Amino acid sequence: MGTCRTSILLAANLARIKSFLDDPAHGDLVVSLVKESKFFIEWTAPSMDIDQAAELVDLQRLLSRWQRHWSQICTDTEARNQVTLVAKQASERVLSMSGLLSQSAAQ
Repeated sequence: MGTCRTSILLAANLARIKSFLDDPAHGDLVVSLVKESKFFIEWTAPSMDIDQAAELVDLQRLLSRWQRHWSQICTDTEARNQVTLVAKQASERVLSMSGLLSQSAAQ
């Protein structure tokens, strides 16, 4: 799978995480998206430049913390709101790193 495509899938997963956090009943789905996103980072980071790879590794560590503390996050409205904000920002950043936005602007 190409780096750009995997980055786009990662960005989409992060956007889905943001969307599904509105309803605590979607907790299992969010955890599944978090796990899948960690795999996308594993596949993408090695082909990125060193700074972008480091950003993705930091994101992967954050996703691991979310996964580990999910039972507390899903019951705490403030924590869910924080994860929602971070997931939105991370989705936008990953999409930017993918190069898709600059390709679209050039066309």
